[in-house]
Amino acid sequence: MKRISLGMVGGGAGAFIGAVHRIAARMDDRFELVAGALSSDPARAAASAEELGLARSYDSFEDMAQQESLREDGIQAVAIVTPNHLHAAPAIAFLNAGIHVICDKPLTATAEDAAAIAAAAKASTARFFLTHNYSALPMVREARAMVADGAIGDLRLVQAEYLQGWLADDIAGTNKQADWRTDPARAGAGAIGDIGTHAWQLAAFVTGQTPSEISAELSSMVPGRRVDDDARVALRYASGAKGGLWVSQVAVGAGNELRLRIFGTKGSLEWAQEDSERLIYAPKDKPRQILTRVQDRSQSYRTPPGHPEGYLEGFANLYKDIADVIQGDEAVAARLPGLTDGLSGMAFIAAARESSDADGAWTKVKTA
Repeated sequence: MKRISLGMVGGGAGAFIGAVHRIAARMDDRFELVAGALSSDPARAAASAEELGLARSYDSFEDMAQQESLREDGIQAVAIVTPNHLHAAPAIAFLNAGIHVICDKPLTATAEDAAAIAAAAKASTARFFLTHNYSALPMVREARAMVADGAIGDLRLVQAEYLQGWLADDIAGTNKQADWRTDPARAGAGAIGDIGTHAWQLAAFVTGQTPSEISAELSSMVPGRRVDDDARVALRYASGAKGGLWVSQVAVGAGNELRLRIFGTKGSLEWAQEDSERLIYAPKDKPRQILTRVQDRSQSYRTPPGHPEGYLEGFANLYKDIADVIQGDEAVAARLPGLTDGLSGMAFIAAARESSDADGAWTKVKTA
């Protein structure tokens, strides 16, 4: 099968997430990275492109979108791996040029930019994808299938957590990732946006339900920090289910502890990112079961069970499915995160802020 020609905006020298996307895009040999606007600094962009062996390097994403859309061998898709506040402009430019967009999460930094991306996506012939990578892990996909099959009965309780400790101290100025993630102008939101949107999307992906209203308390625990670094959110669902979501980047000792527990009338499921190849299923009044990739019906893996896969493979699963959709196979489209997930994440951030500013008042999540 012919490789899909791919471009990249951002992700130059020293960029963590750009390298992740490049590895993921190549893991199944479905994409070929040929062009990029890898930095807003032309010299740095050119140097990064040369290091990666790109055929074409651009000084700006605007020039890249225009020129690539005119080429017979132009890119078919672009990965946007910039800080949050720089997602909207390139996404809109490439959508307007008819080039598929693969955007890192969250959707963007502001509600206004989110609405502009939505309008551009609606008017475009191209597709928009959002890389919520954890929802592409095999046992998460199996959990979703089990819920849809009725394995836990009617949903009653949801508990999602995402705990990190890397921002327990003020390290801005010494850490590139901390610099922009703790800058409200560039990040838009702190922990609630950076990792909270992951927990929010994961719970919705597995349960098939999104909370209708929330009560939130956002905190900035490191003195002088201008964004939230800890958030505790109570959830209410229209179905009557209840839930909780706790995210923190100041939980000393925590690595990347994303966890989901869901309880229904007939059973429960539990999954943790740091033990991602196991899913715990507890049917009512029966022994708990530990499910592994042997039970994964989505077959979202590349090595035999017992040969661990994880973070990078989650991204690769998304890129593989995106390639299928771009090349005309819609069978997996329903499990791919996209604009709806992005807008839901932005609505979650807005509602959490509104609730927290009102001392935790119950606030409706205003999704489109």
